[in-house]
Amino acid sequence: MSAEALHTARTLSDHLPILVVLVPFLAAPLTVLIGSRRLAWPIAFCAALASFIISVLLLLRVLDSGVISYAIGGWLPPLGIEYRIDAANAFVLLLVSAIGTIVLPYTIQSIKNEITPRHQTLFYTMYLLCFTGLLGVVVTGDAFNVFVFLEISSLSTYVLVAMGSRTDKRALTAAYDYLIMGTIGATFFVIGIGFLYAATGTLNMADIARYIQEHGTNRTLETAFAFIVVGMGLKAAVYPLHLWLPNAYTYAPSAVTSFLAATATKVAIYVLLRFMFTIFQPDFLFEMHAVRWVMMPLAILAMFAASLIAVFQSDFKRMLAYSSIAQIGYILLGIGMLSTTGLTAAIVHLFNHGITKAALFMGVGALVLRSGGSFYAKIEGMGKAMPFTSFAIVIAGLSLIGVPGTAGFISKWVLVQAAIEQGYWPLALAIVGSSLLAIIYVWRVIETLYMKQPAEGWTRQEAPLTMLVPLWIMAGATVWFGVDTDLTMTAARAAADGLLHGFMGGVASGN
Repeated sequence: MSAEALHTARTLSDHLPILVVLVPFLAAPLTVLIGSRRLAWPIAFCAALASFIISVLLLLRVLDSGVISYAIGGWLPPLGIEYRIDAANAFVLLLVSAIGTIVLPYTIQSIKNEITPRHQTLFYTMYLLCFTGLLGVVVTGDAFNVFVFLEISSLSTYVLVAMGSRTDKRALTAAYDYLIMGTIGATFFVIGIGFLYAATGTLNMADIARYIQEHGTNRTLETAFAFIVVGMGLKAAVYPLHLWLPNAYTYAPSAVTSFLAATATKVAIYVLLRFMFTIFQPDFLFEMHAVRWVMMPLAILAMFAASLIAVFQSDFKRMLAYSSIAQIGYILLGIGMLSTTGLTAAIVHLFNHGITKAALFMGVGALVLRSGGSFYAKIEGMGKAMPFTSFAIVIAGLSLIGVPGTAGFISKWVLVQAAIEQGYWPLALAIVGSSLLAIIYVWRVIETLYMKQPAEGWTRQEAPLTMLVPLWIMAGATVWFGVDTDLTMTAARAAADGLLHGFMGGVASGN
C-alpha cells in the first residue's frame, strides 16, 4: 500500500479533493446571480451537502489508502498548486463540512428573525464564501494558498458578523474590531510566509518541509515561525490574543455564531498544527523550548482566566464565548505536550468542542427567537416554556463540562492521560480544576432555565422544527461520540501520528 497517492485524475472520484472546495465556491456567486431569496437556501444547502459527502469519502479513502496528493490542472508541485489530504485535514474537513451543512436548516428561521429580508440572499452568499474559505485552508498543500483562502473566509466572516446589526448595533463595532484584529493576524501570517519563501525558494508545504529537513533551520526560518504562530494565534483567539472573539460571538446572528464557533477557530488551530509539525518538523519544536514553556502556561491561563470570566457573565452567548477561549486552552495544552497522546487529545477535543459549541449556540439562538435576548434575565424559566430546546442545551452543557458519556469527557480524559504519561500531575489536576469552573457556569444556565419562573403571560412555545432538528442532531452527536469513539479516536490518532512524523516521516514510514 502506497503511503502517498499522487492523483492522475481520470474519473470524477479522482477530482474529489478539488470538488470539495469548488462546489460551494461556484454556488456562492450563483445565489447572487439568481437573486432569489427562495432559491438561495436550496442552492447553499445542496452545495454544503455535496461538500460533506465528499469529505466523508475523502476521510474513508485517506484512512484506507494513505495521503492523497492532487495537482491542480495537472501541474505537478512545486510548480503547480497541490491539494494534499491526510488524516489530520480529512478529519477537520469532515468537521467543517458537517457543521456547515447542519447549521443551514437552522438558518431558515434564525435569519428571518435577525437579518433584514433584503440582506438574506447576501447572507447565503457570504456563508458559502466563508465555508469555501475554511475548506480551502484545510485542503491546500500550498502555503500562500492558505493565506488566500484564509482571507476569503475572513472577509466574508466580517460581513456575516455585521449582519447582526438589525438586532443590536454593537454588531457593527464587533465586526470592525474583528476586521482590525483579523487583518493584523493575516499580516503577521503573510509576512511569515514571505520569510519562508525567502529562505526556501518554494511555497509548497512538502517542499518547504523537505528543505528544512535537509538544510536545518536558520534565523530567517525561526523568524518565519514566530510570525506565523502569532498570526494564527490571533485568528484562533489564543489567550491573550482573543479580544475580538467575545463581542463577535455575542453580537453576530445566532446562526453565524453557531457556525463560526464550531469551525473558524478550529481551522486556525489546524493551520498552526500543520505549520508547526509538518513544515517545521517536531525536532525543531523540541529544540524550541519556547513552544512548550510559552504555549503551555498560556493554555493554562486561558483555561482558568476565561472560565472565571465566564462564571460572572450575565449573557448566555457571552458566557459561551469566554468558554470557547478556555476550551482553546485545552487544545493548546495538548499541542504543547508534543506527544502522540497529547496531540490526539488536542485533535479529538477540537472536534468534540466543535459539535458541543455548535449545539449550545444553536440552543441560545432558539431561546433568543422566543425571548428576544440572551441575557439570563430574559431566559428565566424557559425550561418550562421550551423543554426540548432547554434539554438539548443541558446535554451539550454536560459535554462542555466533560461529564462521562459525552464527547467532552473523552477528549478531556485523553488529555489527562497525556499529562500523566509525561509525569505532569499538576497539569492533570489543572484540567480537572478548570472543568470544575465549567460546572459553575453551566449550572448557572440550568438554574436560570429550570429553577426560575418564566415571565407572566408566557405560554409553552417551542422553537420551530427547522431549528430543533439541527440542535438535536448536534446534541445527539455529543452523546454519540461520547459513547462510540471509534471514528473520532481512530482519525485523531492517525492524524497525530502523521503530524509527529511530518511530511517526510509520513512518506518514509509508509503511513
